[in-house]
Amino acid sequence: MLAEERWNAILNILEKQKTVTVADLTEMLNTSESTIRRDLLQLDNMKKLVRVHGGATVTDMQYVPSDQSMTEKSALMSREKKLIGEYAATLIKPGDFVYIDAGSTTEQLANAIMVKDAVYMTNSVSHARILLQKGMRVMVPGGQLKAATEAIVGTETVDAIRKLHFTVGFFGTNGVTDQTGFTTPEMSEAKVKETALLHSERPYVLCDSTKFRRVSPVTFAEFEAAQILTDRISDKRYQKYKHITEVEQL
Repeated sequence: MLAEERWNAILNILEKQKTVTVADLTEMLNTSESTIRRDLLQLDNMKKLVRVHGGATVTDMQYVPSDQSMTEKSALMSREKKLIGEYAATLIKPGDFVYIDAGSTTEQLANAIMVKDAVYMTNSVSHARILLQKGMRVMVPGGQLKAATEAIVGTETVDAIRKLHFTVGFFGTNGVTDQTGFTTPEMSEAKVKETALLHSERPYVLCDSTKFRRVSPVTFAEFEAAQILTDRISDKRYQKYKHITEVEQL
């Protein structure tokens, strides 16, 4: 198959599926992974698709390749994040073992928490400080402190979380689509999120409405792996899903 024929085939597959992996394309087009990766690079340069970690997605999704600082993120959608955080706080019950991910929306959750008869673990230094000032019992894992998001990440962090089992977990995300799931820019932070979410009995992703149809390089959980708490569903495509809660409607 000539290169242009493969390109057309890839774009036709993407038009139907909206996202596709290198492995899937390798099998569908009966060619090598290295060839597919070159094809995706060429098509990305031509603005025909957006390359993501392990595959590609359509260009009508906004690609978010890197993290903003906590200061920058906290200034965006602040009212909506506060509403989401306040609602999430009502889901914590006495006796819970709670995991709180780093992020600007989960920071609003930390600000809103009132339940003292619970144990909290967070990989955010700033969230831990907020909870400690309220007299909460707080645990933090070891690891490396990431400057942009103020998150503790790394192998040591993952190993510590893997030994624990949370009754409820709250997570931030840089983007969410029903094809790519929940995504974040860096592998180190994605691995921490993935591990903690898998070890949470009741996982929630706190996600303001601007995060829908955004894609970052690394998927840390499938789309239906957690209940989504958002301010509102502005994209009609997502109104059919039962695992999305609109806090502005409550």
